Amino acid sequence: MPVTGRVVAQRVGWLADLVSVMADRVVVGHWADADLVRLAGGVGPDGRVLPGKGWMALRRLGWYAVAPVGVVVSDRVRRVAEEEAARALRLATSRRQVVAALLSSWPQDPSRRTDREWSVLRGLLPDGVDNATIRNRTRQIVGWLTSHGRLPADLCELETTPRVARQVSLAAADRQRVRVQRLDDRTVRVWVQLPVCPLPGSYRDWVWHALVVRLPPTVPATAAVCTPTLRPTVDGVRVDLPWQVPHVPAKLAGHTRAVGVDWGLNTLLNGTLADLNDPDSCALAAVGGPLRFDATGVSSKLVRLRRHREQLNTKVDRLTRLVDRRAPAAAPDPVSAKLGRLRVEHEAVCARIRHLNQALAWSAARWLVDHATATGATVIYLEDLTTLEARGGSRSLNRRVSGAVRGKVFTAVHHLAAKAGVAVVRVPARGTSSGCPRCGATVRHVKAPDRLVAGYRWTTCGCGLSADRDHAAAQRIAARGLANQTRTRRDPTTGGGIIRTTIDASIHPRPPRRKKTPGTASTSPPPRDRRENGPTRKQVRSATFRCSPLLPSRRQTPAPAAGSARSAVAGTSSRSASAPGQLPRMPISCRRSQTWCRPVRQRSQWPQPSIVSPVTRRPRQAGATPEPNAETVPTHSCPGTIGTDCAPVRRYGMVPANNSTSVPHRPTRDTSTTTCPGPGTGGSTSATAASRGPRITNARTVKYRPFAYAAIRGRRPAPAVAGQPSAMRR
Repeated sequence: MPVTGRVVAQRVGWLADLVSVMADRVVVGHWADADLVRLAGGVGPDGRVLPGKGWMALRRLGWYAVAPVGVVVSDRVRRVAEEEAARALRLATSRRQVVAALLSSWPQDPSRRTDREWSVLRGLLPDGVDNATIRNRTRQIVGWLTSHGRLPADLCELETTPRVARQVSLAAADRQRVRVQRLDDRTVRVWVQLPVCPLPGSYRDWVWHALVVRLPPTVPATAAVCTPTLRPTVDGVRVDLPWQVPHVPAKLAGHTRAVGVDWGLNTLLNGTLADLNDPDSCALAAVGGPLRFDATGVSSKLVRLRRHREQLNTKVDRLTRLVDRRAPAAAPDPVSAKLGRLRVEHEAVCARIRHLNQALAWSAARWLVDHATATGATVIYLEDLTTLEARGGSRSLNRRVSGAVRGKVFTAVHHLAAKAGVAVVRVPARGTSSGCPRCGATVRHVKAPDRLVAGYRWTTCGCGLSADRDHAAAQRIAARGLANQTRTRRDPTTGGGIIRTTIDASIHPRPPRRKKTPGTASTSPPPRDRRENGPTRKQVRSATFRCSPLLPSRRQTPAPAAGSARSAVAGTSSRSASAPGQLPRMPISCRRSQTWCRPVRQRSQWPQPSIVSPVTRRPRQAGATPEPNAETVPTHSCPGTIGTDCAPVRRYGMVPANNSTSVPHRPTRDTSTTTCPGPGTGGSTSATAASRGPRITNARTVKYRPFAYAAIRGRRPAPAVAGQPSAMRR
């Protein structure tokens, strides 16, 4: 019987509630330091080693999940609950070791430990604990000490009982509870038993349901699909479907070419290419220039979004405190409505930040892996930034720096590098920017190579090093990785390599290759004379020199001469009336400030040539327009352009049948305009006074056989007789 998605989501939520209730009971019943010690020991009561699966380890210890009274569940559901409880307790055992080491070696001043106190603490801590974890747990203990006046006894007193996530890990069940069937390359069907009521009282209340899941295109067709995890959400069910492909781990040692990567704030990734020339003497050479993945634009956008998120968070906190202090009102409160809108906006900004972080991380990872494969590098040495922490600034700055995409970049790089067969190894980050990659001495950070003042962008050293700070740090990271390959260990959490202790080695730039062989004469051409104190010298090219032919010019034929036979044909036009062979240019003011609109009704017109009429401007003076002759009579005439400064619609020509509005141009003195007449049209002269205000001209050409006339400002002058000029004043 088919059911809707809402019903399926509701039933998955009922199953997740049952699992979380049973798992919480297991965690609460064994939240004690003695039980955590037993679980961390890894040995059961019978002396056998505890298995890796969580539900099997709890059952060997005798810790079982029990269903609520009156609820009937199968053994596979109890397995799922025990698996969730085992995960929560095993995470607590790792925190317990760190807290126990801190409490047993608690210093007098927790903010500043001495070298001896650090050495004692390092001896008690398990391997792989970074400085950020130590600082976070120290602050947690200091907060307890401030509020209670004493140190906590153990982790179970320092922390409350952890809550189990509201999810269903079907990996703990078998085929009696869940089945996964792959229909095709992009579709998977998951069969799972779900309850039909919140508290099932019998096995009849458990029914099989089929969930059809569409796979993304990134999942290959040969991948093996594993058992999923169901996570109920507000509007549906999230199916976390893992998949596996055959993979051979890359080797961690024996590399001769590597890419060293340093993390930056302005440039996301800074890399360099290094070669190991002699493994015995550890001779290292830097190859090429720096490799930069510059994401300044996206990083700036992320900074603005994080700042906006912090502002919204501050407003939400303030309004929340204000609403909590008020008495509940029956009518809708405007403050509560505003608080709801701010929360929705806050969620939208957070979603945008997550999306940008995801896209940025995978783009950077793809860029890095592509560079490694293109240059023939077999290993990528990354700076282990988990040992660093943003400090020394304001809280908002520390949150923005710590909230960068470091973890996502590392995850993406590990995934893509494993597919490409490139090893990924993390090296310690301490001292990579403060030491010289050539001599190992302490470097000096300045603003620029020509500004030797205190800064952070450029690195200089007494040995002659002068390079970008991130580039020098990347060289030092690559040198650490290649020189300490024998100390590389496999990281069980990521599957890559990690180097915890290193010995720094010097790396020098590779000298440029010389094409000249010893004992042969130089065949390089003489240096080019670039002196500028004389005339330009003609370059002499050899006969074998090849160059691309010049592109054909836009105009293949010259412009016809004025009064030629071609110009006498009706409907034709030349490119320019004043300069043949050149494109006419209108003033910038005409091209930018004219506004054209189409009239409501337009009468039929004779085809007009697309050309700018020759116009001559001169100061106003007495006299009449000269008589037309054969030299001054072109084959075209636009009487509608009389006294109008028109802007061309296209590059050539005007459309006098449209209205135009000109930006006011005030001349220094009165001027007059003379337009050459055409056959059957006549010429005209218009005057422009030195006055302010826009010039609005309505020009329209009316179809007439023997002659044409212009209507200006609604007035129709007498038609001009062919061959006779007409004077018109504005």
